[in-house]
Amino acid sequence: MDLAEPAIDVHTHYVPGGWPQLDCADAPWLRVETESEAMLMFGTQEFRRIQSTCWDAEHRLADMDADGVSVQVVSPTPALFGYHRPAAEAARLARIFNDLALEICAPAPQRLLPFCQVPLQDTDAACTELERCLAAGHAGVEIGNHVGDRDLDDAGIATFLQHAASLAAPVFVHPWDMPSSPRLDRWMGQWLTGMPAETHLSILALILGGVLDKVGEDLRICFAHGGGSFALWVGRLDNAWRERNDVLGTSQHEPSHYLGRFYVDSVVFDERALRLLVDTVGVERVLVGSDYPYPLGERPAGAVVRRSTFLDAAERGKILHGNAETFLGRTGEGSR
Repeated sequence: MDLAEPAIDVHTHYVPGGWPQLDCADAPWLRVETESEAMLMFGTQEFRRIQSTCWDAEHRLADMDADGVSVQVVSPTPALFGYHRPAAEAARLARIFNDLALEICAPAPQRLLPFCQVPLQDTDAACTELERCLAAGHAGVEIGNHVGDRDLDDAGIATFLQHAASLAAPVFVHPWDMPSSPRLDRWMGQWLTGMPAETHLSILALILGGVLDKVGEDLRICFAHGGGSFALWVGRLDNAWRERNDVLGTSQHEPSHYLGRFYVDSVVFDERALRLLVDTVGVERVLVGSDYPYPLGERPAGAVVRRSTFLDAAERGKILHGNAETFLGRTGEGSR
């Protein structure tokens, strides 16, 4: 695989190597087991075993060099959002983790671009934290695709998106807090079906909830995991909008009208799926994402993009780095 052309990876995560003890219920903490391994805990519950790639910039940069990645967007691990907590607790958590993210990225500020988290359950607090983080050096913000039963068309969340647009802050939307049931608890069902479904639903909320009619085209927003199953079902959505508009929602136009208003990442693992994304959302709207450093991610980052036979050199370059430069507001800076 030719790694000569560098990639910008917009979908990676971090967990700090430690943080001050928190006094909130079921507080997250890190049970360090070796120099290179730890268990992310919530109270007494084990959540996920993680490696030093989550917090060690040197290890991360070595993997980037091996994968042909020039720049990573380094976003929070969604389990740390704290949307279910009182707003003041979530705001405190956000400040702690956002400041630690800057420390993680500090060794290579041109290559590691931190995205912050915000207490999205409180619109004013979320806007305030976004402003603080942008001033401190964050390059954008990652949000979850919902807050409890509030989707992206919730008035408060839509206001936050409008504020992010006014600040020229790119927004990365990641699924989290998937439904649980005995049927989904088998075979990693929450990850293999729940995450794609949640992402699809969040794009529907953005469109059918009328958010893209209210928020200007200066909103730069990207959805993880290839946008879930959205690309496969655009025709079904348009048909439903035409035939049952009395039920569907408040968007001024059918869903396909809004193609070109949002980005998706490329972490779909299959050339056929990538081709569908390109054909549906447009080659200018697909960005390399890997889900690094977690085991369900793509290594090397952008592998499917690099080996896909249907892309020409110019299209491959757009997906590898050109589109990300536009999304990040770095057009003209180059990919290094």
